[in-house]
Amino acid sequence: MSQGYLGIDLGTQGLSVIYTDSAMRVVATGEAGYDMVAGLGPGCYEQSPQDWEDALRQAMQALAKNLAALGEPLQVAAIGISGQMHGEVQIYDEAGSARNTRLWCDARNEVEERELTELLNVKMPKRMTSVRWLWSLRHRGPSTADVCQLTTPGGWLARRLTGQHVLGIGDASGMFPIDQQTLGYDTGLLAKYDAFVKKSGLNAPNLLGLLPQVRRAGQEGGVLNEHGAQVLGLPIGIPVAPAEGDQPAALAGSLIGRAGMVSMSFGTSVCANSVGDRTFQGVSRSIDHFCAVDGKPINMVWLRNGTTFMNTVVQMVGGLSERGLREGNPFAAVIPELLAADPDCGGILALPFMDDEPGVGVSRGGTALLVGLNEQNAKPGNVARAALLATVFNLRLGCEQLLSQGFPLEQIVLSGGLTKSPELGQVLADGFQLPVTILASGSEGSAWGAALMAKYRHRCLNAATESWSDFLNDHASGTPLRFMPNVNAAAASSDLFAKYKRLLSVQPKLDEAVNA
Repeated sequence: MSQGYLGIDLGTQGLSVIYTDSAMRVVATGEAGYDMVAGLGPGCYEQSPQDWEDALRQAMQALAKNLAALGEPLQVAAIGISGQMHGEVQIYDEAGSARNTRLWCDARNEVEERELTELLNVKMPKRMTSVRWLWSLRHRGPSTADVCQLTTPGGWLARRLTGQHVLGIGDASGMFPIDQQTLGYDTGLLAKYDAFVKKSGLNAPNLLGLLPQVRRAGQEGGVLNEHGAQVLGLPIGIPVAPAEGDQPAALAGSLIGRAGMVSMSFGTSVCANSVGDRTFQGVSRSIDHFCAVDGKPINMVWLRNGTTFMNTVVQMVGGLSERGLREGNPFAAVIPELLAADPDCGGILALPFMDDEPGVGVSRGGTALLVGLNEQNAKPGNVARAALLATVFNLRLGCEQLLSQGFPLEQIVLSGGLTKSPELGQVLADGFQLPVTILASGSEGSAWGAALMAKYRHRCLNAATESWSDFLNDHASGTPLRFMPNVNAAAASSDLFAKYKRLLSVQPKLDEAVNA
């Protein structure tokens, strides 16, 4: 076999590596896990960076063992790295040593989120690295005095493997906002940030001096140094693509690069990442912002309440059905009925709020419900469809704000748990009135996206190459599933959406009645 590509994905619960051939077919994989730092309080989530490096060694050993079983050599032309976004990795020496790192899910800086969003007039979620850094300066001042660099988990891993303090633009945008004109950090916002820190009496260097240099897909991200070669068991000098965040890498893995494409992933939570053609104006509680690996702006509508409510309903009604009891599979019993249900769910509406939902202003869970039940419509399919559409409608509320600013929304590419029942793509097509595609390739996620970035970096080393979006188009394979909106079903869905918005407007009263 000719040389292939190594993709590394540093996730929240574990690290995985994949090795592909030159055509991006996965040859073998390896993985290893790690835990959170124990003994922290509620809402506190930290990990030890050294655990990530140890897991990388173990995953590479597993990969080598799996390749040996296949009789395949490990011949790496280039390496790509993906990592959980937003973590606050504080580096304090030239070797890249780092303390325990607060992760994206750590809940300790809501005050800083509000202050910086108001100051900069840009959405600054509490998980952004620069927001976390302000909290650290305030609450861990003495321990920050020797910090010489800040980066993300993926950036730290790349720093250890190459010695370079650089970062892919998508991951960098999760540290501090990017200027779409320069495709670097927004220097005007940096000046405001630094002035705010100094005015607060905090002792810290200018933020720009701590942040990694920004790189785009195909650009230089360093080469494997002696330490990196020892960790991976590979030769020194292999080129490394700029490390990226898991969300930009997942977009790459789904072959999404053109403005107007929307990546939707349905699971415990739900993300709708829309590729934009310009910067979003103002601040929306529903929409966060980062960049694709080539610098295009991404607007993200994120929902905490994903498919959990629908799954609960399916388990409840399907588990009691004759087929569900016979086969022990509630989904096999209910999903066909959901697909055959009336587009308007027989008049049933649902609220899915088993947890809080910041994007639509729901501050706590406890108001998940079904309304409009009667003797005629109380069928498993209607109930399950209403539960799914409640989540679809919450996503649509965020997307409406993009449409109000003229952003293109042309096509949905669906991934995640919902694709286990691919026919549900029709429900999304009708609910959004957009074409929905489920790709036959690119389903391996962030690790495969990282390997794809490695291939693009390798190609850019050798000659001028096509644009990132054209490169992605070259890697579409197989026959995708496509769903077009049904005119009648889309109209019924729009009527139901209008009713849903009226129901959502009274949710605060429901919360008061149930939770007060």
